[in-house]
Amino acid sequence: MTRTGIGYDSHRFAAGRRLVLGGVTIPHPEGLAGHSDADVVAHALTDAILGAAGAGSIGGHFPDTDPRWKDADSMVLLRDAYATVRARGYAFVQCDITVITEAPKIGPHAAEMAARIAAVLGADAGDVNVKGKTNEGMGFIGRREGMAAIAVATLERR
Repeated sequence: MTRTGIGYDSHRFAAGRRLVLGGVTIPHPEGLAGHSDADVVAHALTDAILGAAGAGSIGGHFPDTDPRWKDADSMVLLRDAYATVRARGYAFVQCDITVITEAPKIGPHAAEMAARIAAVLGADAGDVNVKGKTNEGMGFIGRREGMAAIAVATLERR
């Protein structure tokens, strides 16, 4: 049985924080505000994987009211969520992730993000696709107030 999940996440930019996307620190004047490291890529993918397995959401597993997750590495959250999914009998097949931001450019970092994500999921980097899109100057993303990510993940029941 093949299952598909969709995840979405967004965060505001914040001064004094590093920008982490897909487990990669990206040079940028601002990071993202959040309880954890605010990695929108990892958060969207975590929700997509949990959703595909019918295992709830990132907020249910790692609530921002729990001090354990303060400044947490979101790749650890992804790893732990994937362990939950595997315990339900599912295995990762592939994912497609779109980062929506006016800046920074995602393309130069996409391969490294894919490699980091693949390592966490025990997959080949070719099974992880990461790309960037702008919002053409519209909305909070267009005004450079923050960024968002959308992820689609496919799992197979083993």
